[in-house]
Amino acid sequence: MTELELLGPCAYGAPLGRAVLKATAEDFQVDEVLDIPLTGTGEHLWLWVEKRGLNTEEAARLLARAAGVPVRTVSYAGLKDRQALTRQWFSIQLPGKADPDLSAAQSDSLQILKSIRHLRKLQRGAHAANGFTLRLTQLDADHGALDARLQQIAAQGVPNYYGPQRFGYEGGNLAQARNFAIAKVLPEQRNIRSRVLSAARSYLFNQVLAARVADGTWQQAQVGDLLAFTDSRSFFPAGEAECSDPRLAILDLHPTGPLWGAGDSPAAAASQILEQAVAAGEPLLCDWLVEAGMAHERRILRLPIGGLTWHYPEPDILQLQFVLPAGCFATVMVRELVDLLPAGPMDN
Repeated sequence: MTELELLGPCAYGAPLGRAVLKATAEDFQVDEVLDIPLTGTGEHLWLWVEKRGLNTEEAARLLARAAGVPVRTVSYAGLKDRQALTRQWFSIQLPGKADPDLSAAQSDSLQILKSIRHLRKLQRGAHAANGFTLRLTQLDADHGALDARLQQIAAQGVPNYYGPQRFGYEGGNLAQARNFAIAKVLPEQRNIRSRVLSAARSYLFNQVLAARVADGTWQQAQVGDLLAFTDSRSFFPAGEAECSDPRLAILDLHPTGPLWGAGDSPAAAASQILEQAVAAGEPLLCDWLVEAGMAHERRILRLPIGGLTWHYPEPDILQLQFVLPAGCFATVMVRELVDLLPAGPMDN
């Protein structure tokens, strides 16, 4: 499937040019923002890890092997790209054990920058945000036009699509999800089960958001919408008063879309009609998610870009720095700027 089919239309018009992202690992840097005071004692060893050329699951396996423990005892807050330079937290459960020698896990691809004990393991989704430093190289675009669009994005945000990496190469994760849905079964392996369920939910959410982008309502609250704050998983219904809440204008409050699961959508009016139409178009996926025990949740439709700054170190390089809430994708902002050209082999 194409990116347009997996995501949806851009919000601000055609791309302004072309560039390469991830010509080197340093061109895509991610730092996990974790707002948890660590105690210094406990049975869980927390590790601040820098990695390149490895995805999060591969790094977890290396740490487990070096520590001599099952990989299930290694926890992390979120998944980070392989083709990037990322810094993120891991925890290893070591009840009654001393700190292990983890030197066997370290290499040019993985470095342990800090270690500290804590009472609890690191939970999925525990990080508050991710900080990004992106460098777009071989840039072929007018700087003035880019500046204007970036100012618009800083003021208005971008559609909060799930990025193409959620769906795998050419949508392979979604294709797997459809096959399991047709067979009415779930994968036995936990990591595969998580990946295909996430791909299915993400695709359905993107379909709702794509329709809202197409009709211009993705950043506007409508009566019947369910609204949520940027950093909150709870939501509340929008009436006439809520649709004029000033916190919408400052990108603190947003309309939401569905993450499919058991139970009817609490949306009403036009939002409910749209969500029902998307569900009617994908009955196998929706029923499969319900049978898998997924609960109905919500995700904000609009993605605010925190602390966005940019500059041009060279005429053909655009460097961006910004912060996104956990679970959001930097690439959905980049697609609002330029078309991405294929990069050469990653220099790891």
